[in-house]
Amino acid sequence: MNQQISTTAGTFRPGNSATMTLLISGILGLFVYCVCPLQQCQAQTDATSRAPSGVTSSQQNPLQIATLHWYNANLTTTFTMGTAPYGIAFDGTNLWICNNGSNNVVKVRTSDGAILGTFAVGTNPIAVAYDGANVWVANINSNNVTKLNGSTGALIGTFTVGTQPAGLAFDGTNIWVANNGSNNVTKLLASTGATKGTFTVGTNPAGILFDGTNVWVADNGSAQVTKMSTSGTILGTFSVGTEPTGIAFDGTNIWTANFGSNNVTKLSLTGTVLGTFNAGLGPNGIAYDGSNIWVTDFNGATVTKLKATTGATLNTFSVGREPANAAFDGNNIWVTIFGSTTVSKM
Repeated sequence: MNQQISTTAGTFRPGNSATMTLLISGILGLFVYCVCPLQQCQAQTDATSRAPSGVTSSQQNPLQIATLHWYNANLTTTFTMGTAPYGIAFDGTNLWICNNGSNNVVKVRTSDGAILGTFAVGTNPIAVAYDGANVWVANINSNNVTKLNGSTGALIGTFTVGTQPAGLAFDGTNIWVANNGSNNVTKLLASTGATKGTFTVGTNPAGILFDGTNVWVADNGSAQVTKMSTSGTILGTFSVGTEPTGIAFDGTNIWTANFGSNNVTKLSLTGTVLGTFNAGLGPNGIAYDGSNIWVTDFNGATVTKLKATTGATLNTFSVGREPANAAFDGNNIWVTIFGSTTVSKM
């Protein structure tokens, strides 16, 4: 199944018309979700207003004891955000979270999860990046990106990109946008938002990153990653698992979360596959904490922790329904819980 993106209450395959998808009820009332998260991001509307911020739960997980430096003595603490939180980024002090269903982003203090500000952006924001001074947001249903002042949240500009922008990266000078619906990436000058180029990649690009030298794109519909120079020259394409969605860099290697094959791929910077490691159901987001790889298992309601050096599974932790993406703040891992309007601090 190729990555699908919802445009209404149903599902949409990029390049085709909308079709409805039904959730299949299992025995004894259990429900099995097999829907890619990008589908659901376009299905959100801002009909539901943001609930008040604050801690909604703190629960002990015995598996966490002595395995992590946990917030508040091995507690996983949950904070209410807006509707359908999805993309997340850390600016060195605070977190920025895309509320896909509320058409806004929130600025969150890492010490206590307090919302410091809520800022309107485009339709169905899905990804966020920080350029050292400003925050950039990819709005998947309005085909543009929003630039906000990182200190005040003030709107600086809105810039048209390709169809269904789904991923963002900063290379030190430019913002790179993965356009899921038009099979290309847009390069914008971060200082002005001017378009510097548009470059064709694989099918349905989703995640994107900069490794310090080159740009890597997870081509969700092609089961591959594309490596390109900052001038837009394609340096190689490399096979990974099915429906790669999230992508991360550990300082040495590239990791992809393969939504369709329930695993992650570890690649060298030359594109050599160094390993394929099992994750939970529907791995979607992926982050590195300096030692370990964290994978959000969207269809499994779990987060998987892997040792970066070996790929060994260290633990799997239950979180809320439909964990979407993860970010590391220097001390803790934060996970957006798309299905329950919250974010978890671990």
